[in-house]
Amino acid sequence: MTESTPPPDPATVANPLAAVAHPRRIRSFVRRAGRMTTGQERAVSQLGPQHVIPFRPQVLDWNTAFDPALADAPCVLEIGFGMGEATAHIASVLPHTRFLCCEVHEPGVGALLMRIQTLSLANIRIVAHDAVEVMAHMLAPASLDGLHLFFPDPWHKKRHHKRRLVQPEWLAAVCTLIKPGGYVHFATDWQPYAEHMLEVLQSQPLLRNRSPHPSGYADRPHYRPETKFERRGLRLGHGVWDLVFERSDGHPHG
Repeated sequence: MTESTPPPDPATVANPLAAVAHPRRIRSFVRRAGRMTTGQERAVSQLGPQHVIPFRPQVLDWNTAFDPALADAPCVLEIGFGMGEATAHIASVLPHTRFLCCEVHEPGVGALLMRIQTLSLANIRIVAHDAVEVMAHMLAPASLDGLHLFFPDPWHKKRHHKRRLVQPEWLAAVCTLIKPGGYVHFATDWQPYAEHMLEVLQSQPLLRNRSPHPSGYADRPHYRPETKFERRGLRLGHGVWDLVFERSDGHPHG
């Protein structure tokens, strides 16, 4: 006797962002509570099928996932885009680059979809899933031209530092995905995390610092805008640190 296939979950049909079970491990993020606005819900329902890629444990075909006009264009992974303000700006100033953007906060996904529609952006696809698992299962080696990580949770308390995403083991995995000549671009407004990021980046032999400054920190690249939170912090005297490192040709250097 064969088992009948259960009917699809109505919640999953209505919302392509329906949660996927995660295995237990230390996470670098917490799922923030927050209701989607009516506009965000409408964007997920109407625009999600075109712009949201379901998480699947199989390698992504970028040329199939994106507009054919962008075939073989550079590929950048963005991790944690918040409400999508900077992401949409970057995609608009780099229209010939494809951006695969990971975010688990559903209102943020809805907000970015609204920006995609407003700006008529064809070069963004969203995976509403843990970026670590996306890296592990959906990206082929040497498939990325860049990786953006802007203002990740700094996990201020020392006992929570193990939750910080930027760790040597994670960065080693990143290096397997970045093509030689590709880059990683991190930004943070928390100086102790900036120092930690710089130490981890400098310790990775497959990366070299693009910054000309003795501090090791980079000037803010032209494509990354100042967000409203960043501008507010700068007015209050807070710093912002950008770090841009390039993937070498595979031969460790001293």
